[in-house]
Amino acid sequence: MVRALSVILVAGIVGLGAAVGYVYSGIYDVAATRQHTPPVYWLLQTALSRSVAVRANHIEAPDLSGEERFRSGMRRYREHCVQCHGAPGVAPAQFALGMTPVPPPIVQAGRELSPEEIFWIVKHGLKMTGMPGWDLKLTDGQIWDIVAFAINVPYLSPVQYYELAGIEPPQSAVGEAEEPDEDSGDAARGKVALRQYGCISCHTIEGVTGPDAWVGPPLRRMSARKYIAGVLPNSRENLVRWIRDPQGVDPLTAMPDLGVTASHARDIAAYLNSLGDEERQER
Repeated sequence: MVRALSVILVAGIVGLGAAVGYVYSGIYDVAATRQHTPPVYWLLQTALSRSVAVRANHIEAPDLSGEERFRSGMRRYREHCVQCHGAPGVAPAQFALGMTPVPPPIVQAGRELSPEEIFWIVKHGLKMTGMPGWDLKLTDGQIWDIVAFAINVPYLSPVQYYELAGIEPPQSAVGEAEEPDEDSGDAARGKVALRQYGCISCHTIEGVTGPDAWVGPPLRRMSARKYIAGVLPNSRENLVRWIRDPQGVDPLTAMPDLGVTASHARDIAAYLNSLGDEERQER
């Protein structure tokens, strides 16, 4: 028994020393353009979600119904939150798209988090995510107003959101004069661009580490698909067009214009079109 405990103790010390040595060596890449490895990402996300769930368990939500509370929450959301979390058909600000971890879209938060969890996150913020705490800036009542808006967002279409917010639908930045389409894109750059433009906040993407996002359809086996978004025949040109101007193709889509350049769209298309190549070749 003593011998076994000694072996366990020595193994623990060696393991701890190896972990400390690995961290101190600087080998782990902390660049925002490089996603965490899957094990590290899982560990951080699991710790975050469990921490929020445990603390929100002691909160009791008030009555969140009523038009006045919803509209008050929308006003405060547009003032403080939309820059990072977007809205139906509205993209987050450019600075938020490249954050690691990427801020989750409000639609996903409204669907998957309880009102109590949303309240706790807004009130206290989240370490190492860029999410600030609003405890000293907003009253509890004002935060609950934001929660009331957040839990209703999943039921709003882009058109309904524009009308309620009193804003014009965003105009596409894609003009008639396109950049020359001289290359077929770089798949390796496209894999990075998928993170930097925040695509992983709405889609799970084959080969790309990211959140368990289901706001949009999973992006896998793209080269084997017949249609893009159910409306365009699957071709490289149409995929680039959809990436750059989704609402120009389908005005009812909730996918926003992310300001993707023509070059980056070709890179993203190159990566997505590489998904399913092996299966296609086997046929």
